Amino acid sequence: MKYYVIAGERSGDLHASNLMKAIQKHDNEAAFRFWGGDEMQKVGGSMVKHYRETAFMGFVSVVKNLGKIRGFMKLCKQDILNYQPDVVVLVDYAGFNLRIAKFAKKHGFNTFFYISPKVWAWNTKRAYKIKANIDRMFVIFPFEQEFYQQFDYEVDYVGNPLLDAIANFTPNPEFRAQHGLDDRPIIALLPGSRKQEVERLLPIMLGNVGAFPSHQLVVAGVNNLPEKLYEEVVHHPEVKIIYEDAYNLLTQAEAAVVTSGTATLETGLFQVPQVVVYKTNVFSFSIAKRLIKVAYISLVNLVLGKEAVKELIQQQCTADNITQELTQLVKGGAKRAKVMQHYTTLEDLMGDTGASARAGTLMVKYLKEIKGLPKG
Repeated sequence: MKYYVIAGERSGDLHASNLMKAIQKHDNEAAFRFWGGDEMQKVGGSMVKHYRETAFMGFVSVVKNLGKIRGFMKLCKQDILNYQPDVVVLVDYAGFNLRIAKFAKKHGFNTFFYISPKVWAWNTKRAYKIKANIDRMFVIFPFEQEFYQQFDYEVDYVGNPLLDAIANFTPNPEFRAQHGLDDRPIIALLPGSRKQEVERLLPIMLGNVGAFPSHQLVVAGVNNLPEKLYEEVVHHPEVKIIYEDAYNLLTQAEAAVVTSGTATLETGLFQVPQVVVYKTNVFSFSIAKRLIKVAYISLVNLVLGKEAVKELIQQQCTADNITQELTQLVKGGAKRAKVMQHYTTLEDLMGDTGASARAGTLMVKYLKEIKGLPKG
């Protein structure tokens, strides 16, 4: 069968690639056309656009790039019509994918969504539109299943794909030697994978470099962003930057400063005490503040339902505040043991590995049922 898969960000590329592998196991004739990245390309199929061209963060950035976004939308819609897939599989990337879902449904295509839009965080009434336009929803947090029940919408909870990525990861025993790191404990700085995040947050993370002379600070960089975004590190020769190796970095880290997003959950699952940071322009924040309905921005805190890790947002996101929190998280710090206890509960709540495999298996099953094909 023909699958049209859309992922618009780095994490979506990884999860979509694992989903595609699972689909292949149950559909020997699976053919893919997709919007995504390098990980999806490794699985096979035809890539229409790479996510580095289509990822925009924040209200201001979206407004500035409305023309580009409309162009991508038009291209995607026409490409779906030309390809005539058996199903359109949408992976996260809600702003773009929900519009494509409406279009696809209108034109008679089956629609599956993996990794639900965060409708529980803001504008909860969007759940009605999701119910109308998405044939099957596959969610990755246990509380999402309960949320959708309020709208009489049955969804499949498949577990979280991050557990798969972490379970499949094998630490590199030569990590420190290969990157010129000494034996001192590491504080990891994860400024994000989007241009606006790194521009705004990396300078703040580096604001008090000398506050931890007994530690070494290491920045997790990503290759899909321009190298010039990391120029701030050049001014601090004592700080290392390591590209495309965040999991090995987290394996070695004693504590971390993490930009709000998927990385907060990854850091928690690697059992690294963290302070979560987020800062955007005043206009974007004022809009978000009116819309967001949840008490926390960190996925760790959202899953646990309490502030297990400290969140420093907007005016609170300063170098001095970060230093103060880190002091309590490194070994011997007042908060470290409590955070580690919270992480044990987090692991229990997150469940087992195999999310992508379960989602892929169910997708093929449901699609065969819809098309009246044998299940074997």
